[in-house]
Amino acid sequence: MDVDDIHSIAVLGAGNMGHGIAEVAAMAGYTVRLRDISAELVQDGYDQIEWSLGKLAESDQLTEAAADAALDRISTHVEVSDAVDDVDVVIEAVPEKMGIKTDVYTEVEAHAPADAVFATNTSSLSITDLSEVTERPARFCGMHFFNPPVRMELVEVISGAHTDDAVLECIESLAADFGKTPVRVRKDSPGFVVNRILVPLLNEAAWLVHDDEATIAEVDSTTKYDMGLPMGAFELADQVGIDVSHDVLDYMQDVLGTAYEPCPVLVDHVEAGDVGRKSGAGFYDYGDDAAGADVPTDAIRADIADRLTAVMANEVAKLVGGGVADPAEIDEAVMLGAGYPEGPAKMADAAGITHLHETLVAAHEATGQARYEPADTLAEMAAAGESFHGRGDEDADGRREFDSVSVSVDGNVGHIELDRPHRMNTISGELLADLSDAIDVLGDDDDVRAVLLTGAGEKAFSAGADVTSMAGNADPVEAVELSRMGQQTFGKLEAADEPVVAAIDGYCLGGGMELATCADMRLASERSELGQPEHDLGLLPGWGGTQRLKHIVGEGRAKEIIFTADRFAPETLADYGFINEVVTTEAFEERAWELARDLAAGPPVAMKYTKRAMRAGRDDTDAGLEIEAQSFGQLMNTQDLMEGVSAFSADREPEFNGE
Repeated sequence: MDVDDIHSIAVLGAGNMGHGIAEVAAMAGYTVRLRDISAELVQDGYDQIEWSLGKLAESDQLTEAAADAALDRISTHVEVSDAVDDVDVVIEAVPEKMGIKTDVYTEVEAHAPADAVFATNTSSLSITDLSEVTERPARFCGMHFFNPPVRMELVEVISGAHTDDAVLECIESLAADFGKTPVRVRKDSPGFVVNRILVPLLNEAAWLVHDDEATIAEVDSTTKYDMGLPMGAFELADQVGIDVSHDVLDYMQDVLGTAYEPCPVLVDHVEAGDVGRKSGAGFYDYGDDAAGADVPTDAIRADIADRLTAVMANEVAKLVGGGVADPAEIDEAVMLGAGYPEGPAKMADAAGITHLHETLVAAHEATGQARYEPADTLAEMAAAGESFHGRGDEDADGRREFDSVSVSVDGNVGHIELDRPHRMNTISGELLADLSDAIDVLGDDDDVRAVLLTGAGEKAFSAGADVTSMAGNADPVEAVELSRMGQQTFGKLEAADEPVVAAIDGYCLGGGMELATCADMRLASERSELGQPEHDLGLLPGWGGTQRLKHIVGEGRAKEIIFTADRFAPETLADYGFINEVVTTEAFEERAWELARDLAAGPPVAMKYTKRAMRAGRDDTDAGLEIEAQSFGQLMNTQDLMEGVSAFSADREPEFNGE
């Protein structure tokens, strides 16, 4: 089956996941049949879809016509036979109980077309075992969405032992058609990828508290403000539901052994019914007058970070060694599915595989607990001094490869792309280091005559500093150094000999706008939003924004932009002189490259000296004029000048060589 052959989809289960999947499918243009065990339940799911589509239309993420059309594509059903009798794909999203799912597939098999593909949204149960309930195990796979499906980008596409590769490719294409990012899980393994990382991490956090090695405050402070995770471990457990994590661990223990034994702390919460936000209490209190998850910023402990990172690294090693997924796929899945600023494999590499292996060995020797026994793959890597994937490696052409930016050269244009789309290209310390090196790489390349700076994905050029991962840095001295690091890195771009174009599509906020300020020209798509919102956070622009912006828009406008912390349309900032050109979203990429190539075709020596003179004259006109005069004199003896004069006389385009 090819994705082009898919027109109708049955979604079984109208709960949070089911109605979310149905909404996503309908928005993508598919006819959807939503089914649950009672008319009341399926109507509740339909009503939730109608409400959600209305909200998307209100916020201009969808037109009213598109929202109405999506809703019209959805029909509701109670009888299984009516829901599946002639559909192309069945996506099952019923409760995470093997017995319930088995009963559903037995009934569905009796009514679904023989060539229909079955995809289960299970978050951890065996794809192989479920497929064997049916008569089509080769046409059965996992299609695990994340909650809420409308917003979360990741879909894990999981192979069972019998799944045909063509089916996996088809479901991956279907997920992409839904606007999602599919990540292939090559082998059926409990928890697949994301839950296999997250749930043991939570379990270890609970064991640290159970064994009086740490407090909840210390664990959450460390995970949120030192490790840079989007939530504290216990805060996330409350958000997801402690019962959900407990059930996944219970299943993992049955399949994988005692290393996944649920901590008694989790068991006690489940037995008491205090399973998190949905019940009003969990590790934190969510009552009417309660503060909820109030995570301190100053309770960070390095030993907690070591232990939790080591546990994550061990799970990554098990997945890699078992052929479930490779490190890059694991990192992508966890970043998209859990909002991690960096993937667990990359975090392990940064901490040091040998160090993390030693951490596990020490814990295993001290406790004898199976959860600390290092995976064979991790032990082998530690012995060989290896990492999951290196930073700053060279490709076949000898060019440096980076983790947080992508660097390439097309003709005479060097292209730097901020490459953290899962975090809207927010700027971390690692990205600053990569960007600094990338600027050097292009600066050393004699073929590069202009630089184009863009952001990966369709949401943001850069939404600013990665505040979550930086907020725990309470040491003023270190914060000053972080500010200087950003100032100096952005300054290298500003001081580049080549003209730099910042092509802005989507959010350009805070540190992202400070970065764009260092370009020579700025192009923006119509859908972009720009601003310096630092004052809303109690901060100020710390990467040059208080100084550089005023040179472009004037001090009055700079104060307006910074003091109000407002978001501005690109047309407004074009009026202010910050944006050189606003183009339609459709024309954006082509125009960005056209502008960069036009600048690259200019006289490189003259460009270099012009930039230097203009920078020098910002605060000292006389100094700028002197540099201008000296540069003018040097340019008089260049081959580029002779080529320019010759081309002008012959009425042709000049071909400058930088000589």
